[in-house]
Amino acid sequence: MVLKEKIREFIESNLIVFDDEAKFTDTDNIFALGYVNSLFAMKILNYIEKNFAITIENDDLDLKNFSSIDNIVCLIERKTKA
Repeated sequence: MVLKEKIREFIESNLIVFDDEAKFTDTDNIFALGYVNSLFAMKILNYIEKNFAITIENDDLDLKNFSSIDNIVCLIERKTKA
């Protein structure tokens, strides 16, 4: 499975809205749309560290890094290349 697909699957399985019509693009801010909350931020952080064997440093704990699929993928790619 491609990285973006893995992230999208995780996000979709953790939405706080129970609406089959909840749609978002890879660039949409999922926090601004109200689809996820601060608890989700902790879940995605844990998911990323466990599944991609990387450590998210304090400097990376910027909501922008976790606000969209594209931003999450960029963070993972940056950390795995480091």
